[in-house]
Amino acid sequence: MKRTALYEKHRALGAKLVPFGGFEMPVQYAGVKQEHMTVRNHLGVFDVSHMGEFYVRGPQAAALLQHVCSNNIEAMPVGKAQYNYFPNGKGGVVDDLIVYRLEEDTYFLVVNASNIAKDWDWLQQQNTKFNAELEDCSATTSLLAIQGPKALEAMQTLTAIDLSAMPFYAHQTTTFAGVPNVLVATTGYTGAGGIEIYFDNNDADTIWEAVLEAGAAHHIAPIGLAARDTLRLEMGYCLYGNEIDDTTSPIAAGLGWVTKVPQLGIDKALLEQKKKEGTATKLVAFKLNDRGIPRTGYTIVDETGSPLGNVTSGTQSPILNQGIGLGYVARSHAKVGQQIGIRIREKNIAATVVKLPFI
Repeated sequence: MKRTALYEKHRALGAKLVPFGGFEMPVQYAGVKQEHMTVRNHLGVFDVSHMGEFYVRGPQAAALLQHVCSNNIEAMPVGKAQYNYFPNGKGGVVDDLIVYRLEEDTYFLVVNASNIAKDWDWLQQQNTKFNAELEDCSATTSLLAIQGPKALEAMQTLTAIDLSAMPFYAHQTTTFAGVPNVLVATTGYTGAGGIEIYFDNNDADTIWEAVLEAGAAHHIAPIGLAARDTLRLEMGYCLYGNEIDDTTSPIAAGLGWVTKVPQLGIDKALLEQKKKEGTATKLVAFKLNDRGIPRTGYTIVDETGSPLGNVTSGTQSPILNQGIGLGYVARSHAKVGQQIGIRIREKNIAATVVKLPFI
């Protein structure tokens, strides 16, 4: 089991540590609901250094990424980031990721922890046609997500760049907390605003302590992966392994907006067809009409109690104090307002298909 550079910090803070993506990670500190509300109302800091990072460099970097990614890489200027997925050649998804364009011919990819080896192998396989320079820096890179409505204000004391002037999905490499060469990005997985910062493992302790000190007046707290999951679910963000995987259609998952057909290098004809004709099933968001908590794997049923699909993610929303979830259903039952049911402990609990985000 791997550990991030901040493992001892988490232990000292009394975090509950669990296996996740091959790492021993903090799942919670003070409690999921408290941590969730801290991020929604103030700010929190997540150690998400288990994520994978790759550099793609050279004259063929853009060509390689345009081939393997779903979005239009060439339309992304230096200083911006872009959400993407890797089509797998069979109509499914290798992984979803963020691509940062650092320089004209230098890109920085952030992938899911559980898929680092798979993604690296996939990139290398595809690169035989392009010969771009690839570097896996996952083992030496730390990542903190500092999220919440007070995040930019609190972190401004640690850097000379104007955080409030940075647009969404932008980035700059700068000095942060006295540490040079920190990539500061206005990306995140919570919908609460804030930044994500990438830096060398050797600087992890220094930056962690500086972030907690700078955020103290704004009620900062360390946040675990459990609250990260409830936060992303309130926004309806896909999680690899739940909503998307090698067998799920990205179009059915609602990722048509990052599927730029004219630029696709893999699955172009298939994804174009799916975008035009639609898919048999569709990922929907739902709220329970009655008390209950939907969980991953629970059966979704129609008005007669017949199975429609399965819940891919579900929780009790701390903001709404209501059961919410995502799941795949037949397209006939995917319209907003549609009444469905979630089978919980042998009972079908009424639910309504709703538009995202939940809050």
